[in-house]
Amino acid sequence: MNYSHEDENFPLTRFESMLKTNDILFFDSSEFENIIHHYLENGKIALSKRAIKLGLEQHPTSINLRLFQVEILVIENKFAEADDILDALHDLEPTNEEIFIQKANVLSKQDEHEKAIETLLIAISMSSTPEDDADLYALVGMEYLFLDQFDKAIVYFKKCLEADTTDYSALHNVIYCFDFLNKNEEAIEYLNAFLDKNPYCEVAWHQLGRQYFTIKDYAKANAAFDFAIISDDTFVGAYIEKGKVLEKLKKYEEAIENYKITLALDDPTSFALLRIGFCYDKLGQEDLAIQFLKKTIDEDALLDRGWIAITKFYMKRLNYQKALYYINKAVTIDGDNVVYWKLYATVNKRLNFLEEAERGYKRTLELGNYELDTWIARGDILTSLGEFEAAIYNLIQATEFYPENAEIEYRLGGLYFTIHQTEEGRFHLKNAVQLNTDYSFIISELFPNLDNKPMVKAIISDSKKTSN
Repeated sequence: MNYSHEDENFPLTRFESMLKTNDILFFDSSEFENIIHHYLENGKIALSKRAIKLGLEQHPTSINLRLFQVEILVIENKFAEADDILDALHDLEPTNEEIFIQKANVLSKQDEHEKAIETLLIAISMSSTPEDDADLYALVGMEYLFLDQFDKAIVYFKKCLEADTTDYSALHNVIYCFDFLNKNEEAIEYLNAFLDKNPYCEVAWHQLGRQYFTIKDYAKANAAFDFAIISDDTFVGAYIEKGKVLEKLKKYEEAIENYKITLALDDPTSFALLRIGFCYDKLGQEDLAIQFLKKTIDEDALLDRGWIAITKFYMKRLNYQKALYYINKAVTIDGDNVVYWKLYATVNKRLNFLEEAERGYKRTLELGNYELDTWIARGDILTSLGEFEAAIYNLIQATEFYPENAEIEYRLGGLYFTIHQTEEGRFHLKNAVQLNTDYSFIISELFPNLDNKPMVKAIISDSKKTSN
């Protein structure tokens, strides 16, 4: 008899036809299991529940259908009901490892990870096919990850790979644990040993290259990515990583070649386009650089690194009008990006658009950028605009983050003298000179009218005499 793909889906088709007509058709328990599994994989929970209900009506003693019922209850966070069913199933089949796996799942969902591990280890001890236990080892590893016990997680992910060398998820998890523990040398040692047995595993070569990249051994990283590409010449990730290595080695033409291969293999990625733009910039090929930077934001208008790169490209060439054009577009797209607003403020300041620059710095602070230069830049612009009270308020806020800072104190002293609040001015200026006399030029630069004020001159000159 010829077998076709349609035969494989026939029970599913019959089941869905039954639901539409309300006819009751018979399915064996394995057919119900396949139907339920299909619905669960596709996230169709309501249909899964319907199939389980009908399945149990036709096969009330089926353990596997009951286990599917438990799976649904866990999804719905009905842990007590799931536990009751599992206890009943355990009484019926005390050596069924799948019951213990589901019990561990229930415990894990309730953050009982230690108990989940104990339960999974019981399931492993019951297994009659240890060579097929990769999934169970992976589950134990994940529970240890939940507990932040990375050394123990590594042990079980390694066991998983011993049982199934093609489980790349487990391989990624082993390396993730090594990375978290900053054990790059151990990761390299493990990957080299793994590759001795699996020399054509492109994923392992890729991971090895990334480890060498992390410890800045770029020559070995480059070789590892070459082997990843030899193992799979369509491996986009390996070309990307090799491009990054070649950039570190200042081999920009070769880096561009690798990035361009990724554009041919797959849909263009904004990351590859951006790196190509940077490489052309390093080579002094400005036309090609800006062409690829523009392609980056065309490909992904939400990629902040694209907008930042193109703005800085024009700033570097003192073309602030074009820089302003692009940073204006960026803040329109994402008005909550603190880096955009900092650049917006800087570009406007270079163009002497002080009101807009002040707006940019203010928004930067509102978004949580409390760097000292942001407070000071905004204060200086407010001072230039004659907004002395606002400048004072801004700098008083800054002192909450940077108490006893000479640059702030000189400015506060100058501002208070400017608005004729002499006592406050003297207090802050004395503070300033005690902290650092080298910043006294701030008074001359920002407040030239105070240069000849006797009290100001006396405070600064006295401090210089004392320091000498």
